[in-house]
Amino acid sequence: QVQLVESGGGLVQPGGSLRLSCATSVNIFDINQMGWYRQAPGKERELVATITRANNINYGNSVKGRFTISKDNAKNTVFLQMNSLNPEDTGIYYCNARSALYESASNGGTFWGQGARVTASA
Repeated sequence: QVQLVESGGGLVQPGGSLRLSCATSVNIFDINQMGWYRQAPGKERELVATITRANNINYGNSVKGRFTISKDNAKNTVFLQMNSLNPEDTGIYYCNARSALYESASNGGTFWGQGARVTASA
């Protein structure tokens, strides 16, 4: 089983920055892909950014040029640096991991963190 623990959410004024962290309970090399998704009130969960074991990166269109995903393999941790935040970025940010090694019938190889609240408001 893969456990994900997020930290770093909070309240920020529009134009400000925040950095989210997601620590895994297993060796990050045993995870095929990690990423961040978010869910705004009344909306569906959407892609923010993903990074593969080989460091291939993908961003959602709404965050390109403002957010940066990275990872520290030695700390088994993935980060999301969020700059130029605006009210439309407000929501719950969920860390996600996909691992073939830890896949089972019950989890389908997909794991989620508990979520970190991000609010961009004046």
